[in-house]
Amino acid sequence: MSEATFDDLPALAQHLREELETKKSVLIYAYNSTGKTRLSTAFKDLGKVVNADGETTAQDTLYFNAFTEDLFYWDNDLANDLARVLKINSDSRFFAGLGELEMDNRIRPLLNRYADFGFRIDTTEWAVRFSRVVETAGTTATVEDIKISRGEENIFIWCFFLAIVQLALDEAEAYKWVKYIYIDDPITSLDENNAVMVAHHLASMLKDAPSRIRVVVSSHHVLFFNVLCNEMKRPRMYFLTRQKQVGGQTFKIQETDSTPFLYHLASLVEMHQAQKSGALYTHHFNMLRRVMEQTAAFFGYAKWHDCIKPEADDPNETIYKRIIDLMSHGDYSLYEPREMMPENKEHFGRLLKQFITLHPFSPALFPEDAQDRP
Repeated sequence: MSEATFDDLPALAQHLREELETKKSVLIYAYNSTGKTRLSTAFKDLGKVVNADGETTAQDTLYFNAFTEDLFYWDNDLANDLARVLKINSDSRFFAGLGELEMDNRIRPLLNRYADFGFRIDTTEWAVRFSRVVETAGTTATVEDIKISRGEENIFIWCFFLAIVQLALDEAEAYKWVKYIYIDDPITSLDENNAVMVAHHLASMLKDAPSRIRVVVSSHHVLFFNVLCNEMKRPRMYFLTRQKQVGGQTFKIQETDSTPFLYHLASLVEMHQAQKSGALYTHHFNMLRRVMEQTAAFFGYAKWHDCIKPEADDPNETIYKRIIDLMSHGDYSLYEPREMMPENKEHFGRLLKQFITLHPFSPALFPEDAQDRP
């Protein structure tokens, strides 16, 4: 099936469930306001069993979407302004086995990839307490019961979810009810700089999932979507659109198999935009090398650095390969979103401009540079 149209989201959700009887994973790309979150809710609702009293007695979908964040809420201790804690909704099955499974130790290695604050889960009060080590005048101290930023809170919740996903993948007793994992737009909640890192880590976790567990991931983020497409094992890939009609609307899915091109093209556009804004981080060197490797393979170059062709009068031509080698060594740069030093920003800008200019990418992708192309 190359494309299909559905009258409503429950019908599309049912179709996805039928697809997952034979496919292990489905990836969906859609623009914001298309209905991705509502689709994830419709998918989840199809797996619920509700008794005569309206109580949910069974379910089969572990999901992450905008509603997942609502399971956490702040108690800011307005009376004393001292002990601020993030409260947990203890009624949700999302937190099954929280006390017995040592979630602190499962979350911490994941969180350390992204953040530098500490935390402690109190399962008697169903609350999370945060702390941070600060340095003042050469001495360090731990500040307890802090309120972390909104971005840090989102990262913590994402890592909490990943820890639960791992329990489901490991078939822990508390999560044996999980048949489907549905993830909707985590990049909406997380720092843009973490898009590649989050996608890479998520794909690594999911590609070895037990055969009984099926996965759906939806996103509006081109780069995130295409990293998953490249790194997961033969997923079904869809582009979802909403079509307004007289008296209602329909939802259309189209299969897409052009992800390798889209991934590297999206990477190139992202790097160009970052360079223009000045928001360049060390992981952009890693991205640039990957794009050069794919370009070299396409053109039949013997080595990836054959893509580096500095101008004849460029005094730094001999060090460009060395810089990329150093800055893209291993995966560390993906996990440390540190801003480049001014000198490295200048080198990166020169490299990127020369690479775009000397290779036949569509000028429409880089309208500000169109006048500089031969």
